[in-house]
Amino acid sequence: MTPPANSSCSNFESSVPSCWQAFATSVLEGQQLNDEDALKVLEAPDNELLDLLHAAFRIRHNYFGRKVQLYYLMNAKSGLCPEDCTYCSQSKISTAEIPRYNLLKRDELLAGAQAAADRQAKTYCIVISARGPSEREMAAVEQIVPEIKERYQLDVCACLGLLTPDQAVRLKICGVDRVNHNLNSGEEFYSQICSTHTYQDRIDTLRAVRNAGMELCSGGIVGMGESSQDIVDMAIQLRDLRVESIPVNFLNPIEGTPLAERNELTPNYCLKVLAMFRLVNPDREIRIAGGRELHLGSLQALGLYAANSIFVGDYLTTEGQIPEADYAMIRNMGFEVAEPSREKTVDASGS
Repeated sequence: MTPPANSSCSNFESSVPSCWQAFATSVLEGQQLNDEDALKVLEAPDNELLDLLHAAFRIRHNYFGRKVQLYYLMNAKSGLCPEDCTYCSQSKISTAEIPRYNLLKRDELLAGAQAAADRQAKTYCIVISARGPSEREMAAVEQIVPEIKERYQLDVCACLGLLTPDQAVRLKICGVDRVNHNLNSGEEFYSQICSTHTYQDRIDTLRAVRNAGMELCSGGIVGMGESSQDIVDMAIQLRDLRVESIPVNFLNPIEGTPLAERNELTPNYCLKVLAMFRLVNPDREIRIAGGRELHLGSLQALGLYAANSIFVGDYLTTEGQIPEADYAMIRNMGFEVAEPSREKTVDASGS
């Protein structure tokens, strides 16, 4: 994709910021944003940010209109994880003061589903901290998911760690609609944030989920010390995997984790990241996930010009904005909460 010769993408001193609109037009015509152009989005001058967001919104509006999908997250098993992910308060190397408990009981999981329904969420996300689910945890998920879906007509997304092909099939059979397993970063950077499993392990889990016939939810965390190129690599990998839903997290530097002192993000850069993910993955669901309150602050609402989804409520071990503030933000921007839909297609080929 080549911008106009006089555009600001090739000349940041230009007073005519037309490049981003040219990118949007090309994407809407079916072209893919390449590696070089995606990097230019992240390097855009701050004074072109509104034009960049307008370009992203043209694509967002084409595929999703002004709808905002809501998700509700349940930390169904907290702490106690044997992995050493440096960003995570629940890892074995974390000394963060967080709740630590085994898998919640049936009534607690059902109460979470009720909360999801009450908050107009489309999807109830059940998350456990683990390398992968134990047999007891698998059995508990298999038992509770059908009841949740029958009672509340929610989509269910399971985030259970690394999965075998057999475990993925079992989740499909019990009614799980989607599995979350984040890539978290680009392949080149991944070994710097985790040593107890590999980037390829995560790819293998996503492929097992796809082969089982479920949707993929996979995204990453921005602000861990990675380069802009690492973020672009992740966005393109997610496109190649045909991931249906992409949560974009911004690092919340939690005391007690190795990344506790890292705080290099600005609201403008976070918005550029969201715009880049939209341009690279035009028809995919982009969700502003953890850290949006901290890093976007008063500019949170602008993120909806690129993203079409948010979590409503708290995250795993950090608090989110109160639901009423989310509803007001959506309403004040002229958007509306999307009604849950049971219609879906899964691209089992991954193409």
